Amino acid sequence: MTVCEYSPGLEGIPAAQSSISYVDGKNGILEYRGIRIEELAVKSTFLETAYLLIWGKLPTQDELSEFETDILYHRRIKYSIRDMMKCFPETGHPMDALQTSAAALGLFYARRALDDPTYIRQAVVRLLAKIPTMVAAFKLMRKGNDPVQPNDDLGYSANFLYMLTERPPDPLAARIFDVCLTLHAEHTINASTFSAMVTASTLTDPYAVVASAVGTLAGPLHGGANEEVLVMLEEIGSKENVLPYVEKCIANKHKIMGFGHRVYKVKDPRATILQSLAQELFAATGYDDYYDIAVELENVIAEKLGSKGIYPNVDFYSGLVYRKLGIPNDLFTPVFAIARVAGWLAHWKEQLAVNRIFRPTQVYQGEHNLPYIPIEARVVAIDSNGNK
Repeated sequence: MTVCEYSPGLEGIPAAQSSISYVDGKNGILEYRGIRIEELAVKSTFLETAYLLIWGKLPTQDELSEFETDILYHRRIKYSIRDMMKCFPETGHPMDALQTSAAALGLFYARRALDDPTYIRQAVVRLLAKIPTMVAAFKLMRKGNDPVQPNDDLGYSANFLYMLTERPPDPLAARIFDVCLTLHAEHTINASTFSAMVTASTLTDPYAVVASAVGTLAGPLHGGANEEVLVMLEEIGSKENVLPYVEKCIANKHKIMGFGHRVYKVKDPRATILQSLAQELFAATGYDDYYDIAVELENVIAEKLGSKGIYPNVDFYSGLVYRKLGIPNDLFTPVFAIARVAGWLAHWKEQLAVNRIFRPTQVYQGEHNLPYIPIEARVVAIDSNGNK
């Protein structure tokens, strides 16, 4: 077998063939099933986009209505899962709670009937329907409050915002949040999607697939970055502090959160849309001073690092939008997960048709033929500081 050149993080190595989404990082293009993200953000809804990603086509009106009705019917979660969530530590991160809860769904619904189209559809519907309910429930239960039950009179995005506050959201807020979900729904084989695909390749149930992806998304280099952006903007404090902050980061080789992307070498098209959504939201509900800092930061980094292809990614402006919608900082990544479930399930369903278990190779750098040393003859190594 030919030994391939080692590529850290598998960068640039194709791991699958897919027709779900496409990214052109040099020209800032993102397509879902061949449709530009800019068009979907204006013309589609999240659930219609989820249908497009998972089943490979835009639904008819009847198909979409049936899909929406099925998801509305399955929004509620079993009392056993709610009771389990009440036992979670109140200081636990919502992503850890979501990963555990998503896995727990498999205890109730997993059949591993992966050759049954009915089971596949039921799994898709349940995961899309119940993940938002679990995120909202933990937000309230960690404060000692009962969760808010879904409101059957509200659409998908409006209902989630309602479950956070028990107040029907403003239609503008609901629409903007729905666009945010569409923007985050899919992005080729990123870390969490690859995690989902590796798990799916063992032919385990889709609930375990989603739980593994949630765990991967939780990392600050993936979904957790949008939380860190607001921490950074708060640390900077004012427009005047942006330049020295950037210069210090560059000098110390510190990562600037919300900037740079493994694929995009221009501004992420999703960041452009999110920036316009932020402006629309501020115009209607009041300004956010962090936005001025963010714009100045983008300008300074374009000047300092633009030649290296460092521009805002999807995380940079999303936190500002979520903050204005009243979503707590540590729910930003769970909201990302609510959206990305659509992409994970699309890749899961696509992979089932041509599945082969993932088994990459490695470049071994260890020693060979070492002897076994009896325990009484082993010597404890001491470093130059006298530490074991």
